[in-house]
Amino acid sequence: MNNSPNRSVTLVLVGWLCFAIGLAGWFRNASATTVAATVWTLTALVLLACWKIAPIKVWALNVDLRWLVSFHFTRLVAGAYFLVLCGHGELPCGFAMRAGWGDIIVAVLALPVVAAMRSQFAKTLLLIWNTIGLIDIVFVVFNALRCGLADWQSMHALRELPLSLLPTFLVPLLIASHVLIFFRMARAGNIT
Repeated sequence: MNNSPNRSVTLVLVGWLCFAIGLAGWFRNASATTVAATVWTLTALVLLACWKIAPIKVWALNVDLRWLVSFHFTRLVAGAYFLVLCGHGELPCGFAMRAGWGDIIVAVLALPVVAAMRSQFAKTLLLIWNTIGLIDIVFVVFNALRCGLADWQSMHALRELPLSLLPTFLVPLLIASHVLIFFRMARAGNIT
């Protein structure tokens, strides 16, 4: 693949990450609905960029799917951190346990999916994993909204660094990557 799309995507991601870090002060006082709206708006913008911005579209249509699946290894760290915060009483366990274990399971299941990408079972494994992963991350967003609406202050950790990077950066990318994987599978009929 041409390096220009890779460079463009890298620059956009670095710029977005810097912007997300800069938003941290404002985000601290965001309502639960603002946090959820941020996730869905940014996800839509990522998908729109994959469709309309030429270098990003070239990258999205050609990146090795193993990279998109491997990106979900980040969910292992997020999931473990949710469990730690539950144990310290910094996130409600009703949210953190479900989100944490779901993220850990999806991240761990990504390992055999990546390992099997060139096998005869690759498409089936990828389809199953991607479906589970997307359902889990959507559930996490709605569960965070539900918990935030019930007790706004209980979800403060998700509005402060480092966890504020989840709704303002990582989660929209994770959701968009699931959509992109489905699109690529439907479009190509193969998974490489």
